[in-house]
Amino acid sequence: MHVDLNCDLGESFGAYRIGNDEAILDHVTSANIACGFHAGDPLVMQRTVALAAHKAVAIGAHPGLPDLVGFGRREMAVTPQEVYAMTVYQIGALQAFIQAAGSSLHHVKPHGALYNMAAVNADIAEAIAEAILKVCPDTVLYGLAGSKMIEAAQQLNLKTAQEVFADRTYQADGTLTPRSQPGALITDKHKAAQQVIKMVKEGKVVTMQGTEITIQADTICIHGDGAHALDFARFISQTLTQENITVQAF
Repeated sequence: MHVDLNCDLGESFGAYRIGNDEAILDHVTSANIACGFHAGDPLVMQRTVALAAHKAVAIGAHPGLPDLVGFGRREMAVTPQEVYAMTVYQIGALQAFIQAAGSSLHHVKPHGALYNMAAVNADIAEAIAEAILKVCPDTVLYGLAGSKMIEAAQQLNLKTAQEVFADRTYQADGTLTPRSQPGALITDKHKAAQQVIKMVKEGKVVTMQGTEITIQADTICIHGDGAHALDFARFISQTLTQENITVQAF
């Protein structure tokens, strides 16, 4: 049994202010690197790509909404045409740094509000999938397990990795609990690890409503911007190994 462990990285500004990113890369197998719209800048993108390439971690583009103040976590009234264009733009920006580093783009994972919008809105999901098809058709789309995003990508014969979250709770319909609601985040690493093991081994997750739903775990997301992100990443990785689950890139 094996699973990918991914983390959102490069979400800071300035050449030497990337937090725990370098250390976290020792415990994950895929990195989703911010492309400048919700976070990141050219220097951070360049350095994070170089670090991931050096550590042989699969590199992914992490396009988001153009909302630096809100960290890309606030919904915006964007059209599918705008979503297509901003996705193409951000993938292209990161691809340039990847090429300069002598590496290759492995996957694309939308960020924050864009990710959540695409999970339930077929038109937004199709715009993202179409952008990937036109720009990097051999890469993998990382999307919320069972979502419209996965459906849209599969309809275009794109490779998909169904993503689950270590540090987020779920609703009965399979969506993530909005961050604005109590209990949205799991801050106890032991509870997070317990949820991860259940999702990977049993294909189930317990929702905020107390029900169990079926879920496919191809890749597990942890967030790199939390106060204890490094400890979280290390603990989840170690727990998976202890449970005889191989951690490897999708």
